[in-house]
Amino acid sequence: MTTAQDSSSRSRCAIVIGGGLTGMLTARVLAKDADVLVIERDVLPDRPEHRAGLPQARHTHVLWSGGAEAIEALVPGTAKELAAAGANRIPLTTGMVAFSHQGWFRRWAESHYAIACSRDLLDWVVRKQVLAAAGDRVTVMERTGVVGLTGSRAAVTGVTIRNQDTGEEDTLRADLVVDASGRQSRTPHWLEALGAAQPPTREVDSGLVYASRVYQAPAGLPDSWPIINVQADTRADVPGQAGIILPIEDGRWLVTLSGTRGGQPTDDADEFHGFALGLRHPVVGELIGKAEPLGPVRVTRMTANRRHFYEAVALPDRFLVLGDAVAAFNPAYGHGMSVTAQSAVLLEETIRRHGWNTPGLARRAQKAIAQPVNTAWMFATGNDVFYPGSTVHGPTGGERMAARFVDRLTYAATGSGRVARALTDVMTLQRGPSSLAHPRTVIAALAGPLKPQLQEPPFTPEERHSIDRL
Repeated sequence: MTTAQDSSSRSRCAIVIGGGLTGMLTARVLAKDADVLVIERDVLPDRPEHRAGLPQARHTHVLWSGGAEAIEALVPGTAKELAAAGANRIPLTTGMVAFSHQGWFRRWAESHYAIACSRDLLDWVVRKQVLAAAGDRVTVMERTGVVGLTGSRAAVTGVTIRNQDTGEEDTLRADLVVDASGRQSRTPHWLEALGAAQPPTREVDSGLVYASRVYQAPAGLPDSWPIINVQADTRADVPGQAGIILPIEDGRWLVTLSGTRGGQPTDDADEFHGFALGLRHPVVGELIGKAEPLGPVRVTRMTANRRHFYEAVALPDRFLVLGDAVAAFNPAYGHGMSVTAQSAVLLEETIRRHGWNTPGLARRAQKAIAQPVNTAWMFATGNDVFYPGSTVHGPTGGERMAARFVDRLTYAATGSGRVARALTDVMTLQRGPSSLAHPRTVIAALAGPLKPQLQEPPFTPEERHSIDRL
C-alpha cells in the first residue's frame, strides 16, 4: 500500500550531474525522498576498471576515517564490502612511516584510520552499494552530457542534455539539480547564462605534477605494511618533491611521486626510480628498487587548488554544487573523497532538518558543506601558497601566521603524542581546525617534542628485518 507521503516523494525528481563518487553518494541521499536521474558522460564500468573521465584515479587516493565513517553512515556495509574486495584498513598513526618537513613522525597507538585501495575499486564498490540500496529510485543515463541549466536567476527548473553518440538534445525538468561533475564543472558558465551571481574564486597552483606507477610488493613483507610518505618541504627554497607508497589490493603498491615547478617528474620509466631516490629521504626509492613494476608511469598535471565560494552568493534556488565542482584540492593531502562524503551527510542532515519543500533548501546545504571544505582548503593551500608562482600576490598575512602555528604543531608532533593526535584529528576530518586552538594543544605545541627526534624511518623490528632480507 502506498501512503500519501510515499506518493509525494515518488512525484519528486532530482537530477545529479556526474556519476562518480560525489554523484553516487548524492544520489543515495536524494533517493530517500525523490526519484533520481544521474547524468554521466562516460560508460560506468561494471568492475574495478579505469574510466576516461577520471584521470586522477591513476594516482594515490586515501580515504581518511572521517570520510569512511560518512560513507558508512550513508551506505551501511560499504566498509565490509571494501575489505572483502581487498582494500586495506590502516591504523593511524601506527601504520604510517611519514617524514614531515619538521622530521619523522613517531608511530603512536591507533587513534584513527585510513582506507587504502585503488580509486577504481573504491568507486566500483560504492557505486554497487548505492545502486543496490536505492533500487529503482536511481537511474543512470550514460554517454550523456549536460550543456546548460534551465530556469532563471531565481530558480533552476532542470537541465538541457546532449546524447554523446547522436548529438540530439533534450530538456529534462527537476525539482532539484546537483552539480557533482568534478574539476571540469561548467557551473560558472551556466550561472552566467542565467544571469545569476558569480561566486568569488581563488586558485593556488604550485605547478605540481603527479607521476604514478603500480608495483608488485616484494614477497616476504608483513601483511600489515605501512603507508610510506616522504613529504615536501614547502618552506625550503627548492622545488617541493614528495613520494608515497600506498599498499592497495592484490598485494600491490601504488607509488606516486610529485614535484612542483623546476622539479617535476616525467612519464619516463627509467627516471622514476632515480627521482624517488632523490627525495628528501631515499626510503621510497630504496623500497621500490626491490619491487616489480607492473605497468607504465602515468602523469597528471591537473593538481591546482581551485575553490568557488558558492556559499557566499545567492545561487538560484533548487540548485546545489558538491565535491570537486566546489573545491578541487592538491591530491597530496588526500581530502577530496572525504570532503565529498561528509558533504553528502550534511546534505542529508539539511533535508531532514528543514524538509524537502523548504524554500532555500539548496542554499542552506551549500553553506553547510563549506565546513569540511574549509578544513581541507586550509591544509592544501596553507602549504602550496608558499611555492613561487602559486598565486599572483603570494601568501596573505593570515596564511603566514597560520603556517607558523602549523609548523610549530608539526614540530611538536614529531615527539608529542598529544599534539600528533590533535593534528590527526583534523587531517582525518574528524575535527575542525578550531580544535587545534585548545589550550592544552597550544601549551603542548609550545613545549615542543617530548621525545628526541628520530633520525631514520621508524620501521618496526619485523619490518626492518624483512627489508634487510630483501
